[in-house]
Amino acid sequence: MALGKRKRKNYKTGRQILIMIIELLVVFILGVVIYGWYQWARIGHDKLDADKLEIFKKNGKYTNIALYGLDSRGKELKGGVNSDTIMIASINNKTKEVKLVSVYRDCIMRQADGSYAKANRAYSLGGGELAIAELNRNLDLDIENYVSVNFIAMVKAIDAVGGLEIDVTEEEVPQINKYAKEVKKASGVSSPKVTHAGKQTLNGVQATAYARIRKTEGGDFKRAERQRLVLKMLIDKTRKLSKRKLKRMAEDLLPYIATSLSAKEVMGLAINASKFELTGTKGFPFEVTTMENPRNMVGSFVVPITMASNVTELHAYCFGEKDYQPSQTILDISKDIEWLTSVHPGVVNIYDQDGKQDNE
Repeated sequence: MALGKRKRKNYKTGRQILIMIIELLVVFILGVVIYGWYQWARIGHDKLDADKLEIFKKNGKYTNIALYGLDSRGKELKGGVNSDTIMIASINNKTKEVKLVSVYRDCIMRQADGSYAKANRAYSLGGGELAIAELNRNLDLDIENYVSVNFIAMVKAIDAVGGLEIDVTEEEVPQINKYAKEVKKASGVSSPKVTHAGKQTLNGVQATAYARIRKTEGGDFKRAERQRLVLKMLIDKTRKLSKRKLKRMAEDLLPYIATSLSAKEVMGLAINASKFELTGTKGFPFEVTTMENPRNMVGSFVVPITMASNVTELHAYCFGEKDYQPSQTILDISKDIEWLTSVHPGVVNIYDQDGKQDNE
């Protein structure tokens, strides 16, 4: 596939917020235990058909859970909406280390019917079941469960911890107020404007808008830095909450969560929640370019260079499997993608480490 130099790129995930799902998962499992199993009926528990998940060879040393942030303003949690954020939480069962892999929503992937589309399409068509199967099929994984939330939960989670103290720059002030308009409309939560730069406590609407900013110096690279900052602050403050406040937080968030995890599985995770340590985050594909309108397809796609080599790198990162050899299915998918993107290359954008175009 002659797409120019191979470069890493922090890909723009679109106009939707990148939801800090891993923290919501921690809040969720702690809250359910504290609030009581009788609350289980309040969430969208979703029992999946294991035979339809296309599970690759199981690795008992790790528990992999798919995490989805949905483009949902209401309570559509089991399908019918796109997954604007797709993450894989890989938990080392022995060390309790957690690694997060964010799968770019526009990444081209093989669908259940053999066609190719963006990764975020599967959840809309078949909810968690079809979306998990997509990840297993394209990445040689053994995911069996998922947790999904909509971005209203982000606002509520931040407000539940009393907001986040963030040092806002002059150029960020108008951008926060710009993005806050949609956040307020979607969440139904009112919020005043940010009126000045400097260190200040941002509420749920403001901090969520802050995490969405990308039209400032640094672009998506700076946005990713903001998101990591918000995530770290949210984790730190959540761990300091009293049981009473955690109980209230769980009550507020449960209606905006769907999961295939059983109460027993949630309890098992919750028992070890305090031991979990987030040790790394990366985006997938690792080696990537973008392309407009590949062969007979409309839109801007994220193209792995190549799918096979990226899957090898994924298994090395998550599971320490050096020189992993992808399955024949992955090799076939990789060849298909090379064909789709080489016959009619359209417009190709290559990015360097600083987020600048480098199409030489």
